[in-house]
Amino acid sequence: MRLALFQPDIPQNTGTLLRLGACLDLPLDIIEPCGFIFNEKSLKRAGMDYLNLVSYRRHNSWQDFLKYRDENPQEYGRIILLTTKSSIPYTDFKFEKNDIILMGRESAGVPESVHNIADARLVIPMNANARSINVAVSAVMVIGEALKQNDLFPK
Repeated sequence: MRLALFQPDIPQNTGTLLRLGACLDLPLDIIEPCGFIFNEKSLKRAGMDYLNLVSYRRHNSWQDFLKYRDENPQEYGRIILLTTKSSIPYTDFKFEKNDIILMGRESAGVPESVHNIADARLVIPMNANARSINVAVSAVMVIGEALKQNDLFPK
């Protein structure tokens, strides 16, 4: 199981998700360009001292990410996009152990080309009057379900 962040905009969310990765032994992929300078200083507050515990890989672009994924099929499986443009609740989905949970940009989600490549597109059911849930909170909800289904929480 992996978590991939597509061109994240907010360093605090990225830091929070890197910390989550450290705590759950969950590798992350950061697909650039980011909407901030990706360095320890920008991530320090949210990531705190967990940044040295997390396994993450930076990819220069979406194409670089796809190429790396194709070259490493034992680590990288299906791309599961979390999006408000789906009708399939994440709670009704069967996750697999090498799935990649893909989160879009806080400001814009993902472009249609990325949306179309995803092997599955899932939504978090929520109040119809609300626009979206914070990307870090959304990732935590879906990752929790995926790890539970596959018995992948650290022992």
